[in-house]
Amino acid sequence: MSCGVPGIEDAGCLFLFGYNPNTSHPLVARRMVKAKEKGAKIIVADPRFIETARIADIYMPLRNGSNIAFLNAFANSIVTQGLMDEEFVREHTLGFEEWWKTIERYTPENTQHITGIDPGMMHEAARMYATAKPSSILCWGMGVCQHRQNVEAVQTCAAIACISHQIAKPNSGVAPVRGQNNVQGACDMGALPNFFPGYQKVTDPAIRQKFADNWNVPVEQLSDHVGYKVTDLGHLVEEGKIHAFYNFGEDPLQTDHDTQHLAHQLSKLDLFVSQDIFMTQTSAVADVVLPATSWGEHEGVFSACDRTFQYFSAAVPPKGECKHDWQIFSEIAERMGYDMHYKNTQDIWDHECRNMWPAAYGATYEKMAGCGHAQWPIPTLEHPGSPDLFLGGKFTTPEGKAHLVAHDYVDPSEMPDDQYPLILCTVREVGHYSCRSMTGNCEQLSNLAEEPGFAHIHPADAQARGIKNNDLVWVSSRRGKIITRAFVDDRVNEGAVYMTYQWWIGKCNDLTIHRVDARSHTPESKYCAIEVERVEDQVWAEQHAEELYMELKARLTAESNEGQYGDLRVAYNGLEKRDITPGQVSELN
Repeated sequence: MSCGVPGIEDAGCLFLFGYNPNTSHPLVARRMVKAKEKGAKIIVADPRFIETARIADIYMPLRNGSNIAFLNAFANSIVTQGLMDEEFVREHTLGFEEWWKTIERYTPENTQHITGIDPGMMHEAARMYATAKPSSILCWGMGVCQHRQNVEAVQTCAAIACISHQIAKPNSGVAPVRGQNNVQGACDMGALPNFFPGYQKVTDPAIRQKFADNWNVPVEQLSDHVGYKVTDLGHLVEEGKIHAFYNFGEDPLQTDHDTQHLAHQLSKLDLFVSQDIFMTQTSAVADVVLPATSWGEHEGVFSACDRTFQYFSAAVPPKGECKHDWQIFSEIAERMGYDMHYKNTQDIWDHECRNMWPAAYGATYEKMAGCGHAQWPIPTLEHPGSPDLFLGGKFTTPEGKAHLVAHDYVDPSEMPDDQYPLILCTVREVGHYSCRSMTGNCEQLSNLAEEPGFAHIHPADAQARGIKNNDLVWVSSRRGKIITRAFVDDRVNEGAVYMTYQWWIGKCNDLTIHRVDARSHTPESKYCAIEVERVEDQVWAEQHAEELYMELKARLTAESNEGQYGDLRVAYNGLEKRDITPGQVSELN
């Protein structure tokens, strides 16, 4: 985010595009309510009538998959209505003329058949956003990022903020929110195929040398090219490029797209290690499971979506054989021949973060003590931190100016047809966290909603299929078929079905398509063709769903209690393969 979350309260206009904060980020949603109370205008563009639409000044029900066409038309309206800040564009941006060659073809009028948005409403929203005082913030979430053209959409959002000069001043700019807790922190610390910690490029020889010196390894051992993307894991296994997979705190067999294909490919691995706090569906098929500490058993630092570092402490000591994640990594590294020793998390933070990332140097544990925080960039010990980026129009490009980039609209990868006439969009659920491994066994939450979950469907689509509220239904795509419960909902748009991805039996990711953005390789989770059919024998369906759920829980329980994994054949760093016995596996744990 180019602004801080607290600054949301002081903006004059909030534009929510493909983002439902009430279910995804309730604390951010509360800031938006306070902004509204202070007089801010709110614009919502979303296919669903989300909670925030209830308090919005303008709600634009855009059609699924039309993001680029919509954003281009919105930008076009800003320019053609004379709302562009020409001085800011001239002094602080590059590429306007080329950008406009694309944007000028996308008027609100000639894109209406794609977006479904009335041109008059588009023009009104553009005026509200571009003229808001003291600032506007453009917020987006997975509704933008999980599409075929997600990088293109983000670049267009940034361009909209630039041409209207709703960036580079306090409490303004772009506010992309993250999908899960500490995703920002994972990116900050280099959990990306193209960056070392601190967004330092792996392709830069000087950067590689710096990290090689810090880690006391020959620079030749650090790869000089961008690595693989995790969303391509299944295909890379299929192509014989990946033979071992170390899964850390993820449940890809629940959360990744086209999970049935992924499960088939993971079965071909020579070695599959899963490090987690629960026996998930993914850990259940791993060769080795390494039990880590849960959120209440460890301490450390996380990054909020607005670049704020915060320290969190442990509530209780680790139980049983569990170890801290950093301890597991260190012990495995030692067994693989690399001497990795740390005293504690502060030692790691100072050595690997502050020492190696100049923008984080001032983020000390002392500053984060208690309820303190530090917001990067914070380059010195005396620096107060940076709630707002790009102040004064100083951007982090070689020229110091923002690059305006435009793109043409492209249809989603899979369009509805006679066999699969509906659109599936995966969404978040406030009552459960992520893949539900942590919250799925909570009795109170189960009382509110239980397996096999729900498919939200418009009343007209339900009536056409003879579906009543709470009926069990089959949902099918070209990749699979699952059973779930219908939730007839007049707040969703006709022709689309919305499912949360955390249900284990009604697992919508058995249905989603493996198509990714060409550059980010983020999956197109928000759009695929499906059909919904009522299960004729509802008594049988109820029993069938319950049996599937009980069988799955029994399998996971059995795997959790087994504790023995048999002989494994492992190769480390090209060394000769050797046998690891169950006892040795236990030592790794």
